Amino acid sequence: MAGAPEAAGAAASGSPAPQGPGPARKVRDPFFDNAKYFAILLVVAGHSLANLLNVPMAKGLYLFIYLFHMPLFIVITGYFSRNWTFAGGKARKLITNVGVPYVVFEFAYSIYDWLAGRNHLEISLLNPYYLTWFLCALFMWRLSTPVWQQIRWPLAVATVFALLSYMSDLGGTFDIHRVIGLLPFYVLGLSLKPQHFELLKKPIARPIGAVVLAAGLAGTYLVMDHMSRGWIYWKHPNFELHVGNLTGTVVRIAMFAAAVVFVAAFLSLIPRGRYWFTSLGSYTLYAYLLHGFVTRLLNFTGWWDADWMHTPTGVVIVVAGALVVGTFLCSKPVVRTMSWALEPKMTWVFTPLRRPARSR
Repeated sequence: MAGAPEAAGAAASGSPAPQGPGPARKVRDPFFDNAKYFAILLVVAGHSLANLLNVPMAKGLYLFIYLFHMPLFIVITGYFSRNWTFAGGKARKLITNVGVPYVVFEFAYSIYDWLAGRNHLEISLLNPYYLTWFLCALFMWRLSTPVWQQIRWPLAVATVFALLSYMSDLGGTFDIHRVIGLLPFYVLGLSLKPQHFELLKKPIARPIGAVVLAAGLAGTYLVMDHMSRGWIYWKHPNFELHVGNLTGTVVRIAMFAAAVVFVAAFLSLIPRGRYWFTSLGSYTLYAYLLHGFVTRLLNFTGWWDADWMHTPTGVVIVVAGALVVGTFLCSKPVVRTMSWALEPKMTWVFTPLRRPARSR
């Protein structure tokens, strides 16, 4: 989704460490880092498959991944935002770890696109480019967190707002249809408790999750030639998909339900222990924002047109390459090189923390 995929620098939850001298510290739960690592691999693989959709194998897998890969990140991000407030410097971290990367990569991708000769130079912070929409959305979701924590039925209210948003043309500013349309997944994450994830860690959940994902993938192949891909991007109002509001609402509810089921099934398969890839889950924002330069480069150079890629064997090779690239972009050398842009230290920008003045 450090940020979207990494919940914008939120610490992973865990159980308290054994008591000793000094205050108790929380131990980072490897389950969530593992989940974020495998989720970012889905994102990178999905963006790679986008250029091979003339191959049925790639098309079905692409649609299936897009049904739940961003809802997965958003649910996890919401879960780690449960304690978010404007106090204690958290608002500053939101600016430096989400707002600043949004600006940096909005400029970077726009200039990159221009240098490749694809478009005229156009930089607009009001119209997110390519991958940056998620940072824009996350910034707004985080700001709204205290509101959702105060109302009685937050998930129901967020869902109603999302469904209503698709009944009108809200324009492209801030990719607002995605911001509001995907909001229920963020609010769902805010509403979850640790015991909900413990249910997914039970031994019985794993085979059930595997069956659900297998059935979902098979079902996607059955319907892939009978549905518009516009649905899976969560960005188009109903009239742009050539359906009425009633049909659009029914389809959206079905997509919400399917995404939640697939997210739960995916999480049930996540390893619980600590492995060589666990630490990479702390830096998935790096892979999220940087892999686009690789996929765009292949677009600009015409490599995606190679005949060998548009075969089942080519699809397997491309996916394998995407997994390698996604893993590398979460690695320490990349983090050390790019932390200035994704986790900048900008204390010079802020005034000293001030407590609210007491009213007399």
